[in-house]
This record gives sequence, C-alpha cells and structure tokens, in this order.
Amino acid sequence: MAGRTPLLTVKRLLALAALSAAVLLAGVAVVLGRDLSARALPPVDPAARVDVASALVERGAYLARAGNCAACHTARGGLPYAGGRPLVTPFGTVFASNLTPDDDTGLGRWSADAFWRAMHLGQSRDGRLLVPAFPYDSTTRITREDSDALYAFLKSLPAVNQAATPHALRWPYNTQLALAAWRALYFKPEAFVADTGQSAEWNRGAYLVRGLGHCAACHATRDVMGGVVADGEFSGGQLPEPGWYAPSLHAQTEGSVTHWETQRIVNLLRDGLAHEASAVGPMAEVVFGSTQHLSEPDLRAMAIYLQSLAPRPVTPVAFEPARGDQRELGARVYEQRCADCHGEQGQGAAGIYPALAGNRAVTQASAANPVLVVLGGGFPPATAGNSQPFGMPPYRTLLTDAEIAAVVTHLRQSWGNQASAVPSQAVQRLR
Repeated sequence: MAGRTPLLTVKRLLALAALSAAVLLAGVAVVLGRDLSARALPPVDPAARVDVASALVERGAYLARAGNCAACHTARGGLPYAGGRPLVTPFGTVFASNLTPDDDTGLGRWSADAFWRAMHLGQSRDGRLLVPAFPYDSTTRITREDSDALYAFLKSLPAVNQAATPHALRWPYNTQLALAAWRALYFKPEAFVADTGQSAEWNRGAYLVRGLGHCAACHATRDVMGGVVADGEFSGGQLPEPGWYAPSLHAQTEGSVTHWETQRIVNLLRDGLAHEASAVGPMAEVVFGSTQHLSEPDLRAMAIYLQSLAPRPVTPVAFEPARGDQRELGARVYEQRCADCHGEQGQGAAGIYPALAGNRAVTQASAANPVLVVLGGGFPPATAGNSQPFGMPPYRTLLTDAEIAAVVTHLRQSWGNQASAVPSQAVQRLR
C-alpha cells in the first residue's frame, strides 16, 4: 500500500493541474456567457396545475424503469424517488435529488420546460449546472416527448418533503466554474438521430442503450477528470467504491456479446441469467430495477444493438503466474469452500451455479469482480423468469486477504483459464 500512495498523489495532482488548465481555457466561454449565464426558468404556480392523461403517466413510468431512475434517486430505506442516496465518485460524494412533486424540496414548481432542460442540457431550473453524476451526457439524447412523459409520471407521484443533502465534493470540483470547464471539454448537447443504414429495431436499441438506459455511465473508459476518452463509450471502466469493473462491451475477452444468440442476451437482461452467465453486483441492480420490466421488443432491440458493437481487443497485460505456495493455498480453499457448488473442475451446475472454467468474469484483466463476489457474496436478481435465484454467501469474515487472493488466483489459472495471479494487497484495497 505504501508504494501506491505517491502514484495516487501524482495522479490527483495531475488531475488538479489539468482541471486548472481547463478552467483557464474555459474562461473565454464563461466571459461570452456560455453555461454560467443560463437564466432561471419561472416556477409553476401550484394553483395552475392541470391533470395529464393517464396514458402519458403510464408511459413515463415505463421510461423511468428503462432509465432505472429509482435506483439512484431512492435512498436505502427511503421513500421512492425522494432522493438522498449517496453516490461515491473520485471527486467526492454526490447526493441524489428529490424527484417527487414537493413544492419546496422536489419538482413541484418545475415546469416541463425546466425538466427538459435538465435532461437535455444538464442545467437546473435556476440555471445552475448539474454535476455529471446525473448522466445528462446520455439523457441529452432522449426526445422531448419522452422527457414530457417522464415529467408527467414524476409529477403524479406522492409528494415527499425531503430537503436535498448538499454534495460533499472537494474543491475545485464543487464550483460552477469547474463544471463549466468539464462541460467545455466533454459535453455537447445532442439529439438522437436514427441511422438510415440500420433497421428500426437497431435504432430503437441504440436509443435505449445510449440514451435513457445510460449504459455508458458504467461501461465507459474515463480519464482522470471523469470524462469519456476517445472511442471509450463502451470500452469498460472501473467504478468507484467498492470498485466493481464494468467490462468492455467491445472485447470478446470481457463483455462483448457479438457471438451470442439474440435470445440469450434478452434472457440475461430480462431474467438475470443466461446459460453460464448471471448478473451480479451493479448489473444485478440494473436487471432488478430496470431491464426485467422492459417489453420483449425493447429488450430485443437492445440486444441487437449490443451485438453490433465492433469487436475491439483490450490492451494485454503481462501474465503473472502464481507462486507455488499460493497455488497450494488456493486449491485447498477451493476444495473446502467452492467445489461443492461449482464442481471439482469448475464446471458449475447448469441454471444454478455458474461455471468458472472459461468464465470471462473470472479471466478478464481486472480481478476486482471475482474478489468482490468472494468478499460480499454473489446474488443474482430475483426476476419473474428466475424468482428464486441461487446465491453465494459472503466470505469477508471467514477468509483472510491471502486466502481470497489465493482462491481467486486458483480460479484464474485452472481448467484452462489463463489470467494473472492476484496479490493479497488487491484484496485489502477492495475490502
């Protein structure tokens, strides 16, 4: 750990220096009035509210599930959409806002125009720039009609008076000037434009995956300032605490599904389970709260779009074999703790326990996900198609860092798997 601190410090200093330079570069834009001069939009008069068609509210509810809005905007144990959930970022903690129609603490005084501006431009009703933890770089692509339907649904919810918790972002990331600089570098409002060379089904999938579904919020490769790198939209990314890795959707060694049958992708998005693949961690939350509720045509459209993502290899890393003592420890822990369910040869049990032999989640360059599963357990989502999923218990309190590193290394270097050994320090960081 001591050896990593200077490197992290240098990275943070470089990020701060880069942001400072960006602030200077954005100065001209600020002087010209870009972003920071956005005017406040007038509040809605509560006495002037009108009822909206139930069909529009119903469509908005469906779109809210497609965007998994409740996942971020509902605190653990809190009321739906009332905000307050902490979202850890590399720059500090952001607290989700209240989306219920409360006049004082929620969207009660917001107009449809103000809501559309937030979705499309990432600006609040009062003109402030919103932090990009709200994925407006994806929601900018949704149509005005879908924005209005979402607005109608949120306005139909019971009002909850719950004041927003102030963000706990470090300086200078907590300033509007820094947000203006970030936007000058990384954000450009856009509308979704259908590709006339593709089918209507493909275009619907692209709209959902790149827009309201905001899949790139997790699966993108980002730089030290949190911006998506060139061609990095679905190239994989390390998530903040606790440190899950969202695999590249371009790489067949990670999360690409170009070689899958379309129905298999639909099954994974709908049921959280497809052959040897199962959704755990953040993806289990996506399936539970979002994709299991989508229509079969929309799931198929998403699958077809994901199948079309061009194959792109990830940067190879040097192979690190396990030491003899680590191999012996890993084999022993596996026999004692894992073999009864996953099989002596890592073959798993079809439809119950995933195979570990040939499993991409085990062999991808980052070992974060298997380590986190061993630490915290693996729990696929309960869905209509898999109502009683088999889970894996956590071993956080039962195994040491060295034992977890050894057993994950055993998984990565057995039954034909070829991935680097895991040091115990990596487990300590994720614990």
